[in-house]
Amino acid sequence: MRKIVAFLIQGDTLALLVDTLALLVDTLALSVNALALSADTLALSVDALALSADTLALSVDALALSADALALLVDTLALSADALALQGIAFH
Repeated sequence: MRKIVAFLIQGDTLALLVDTLALLVDTLALSVNALALSADTLALSVDALALSADTLALSVDALALSADALALLVDTLALSADALALQGIAFH
């Protein structure tokens, strides 16, 4: 009887070891998947950072263009004032 009980216990122990091994394999697979997701997230973050840098560069360019447009407006106003002054001299 003891031999039968010992045999059953050994069988149960072996089954538990097999289940534990399967859980370890599943955990390893989940860890690999998590690592892959982390790598993807890192790649997306790098892409987002590059897009942010591009956006910043475009904003700087737009600001420079706005400054140029403002300078042209000031020049246009100065030319208009000169033209008005010349018209005033021509009419007097």
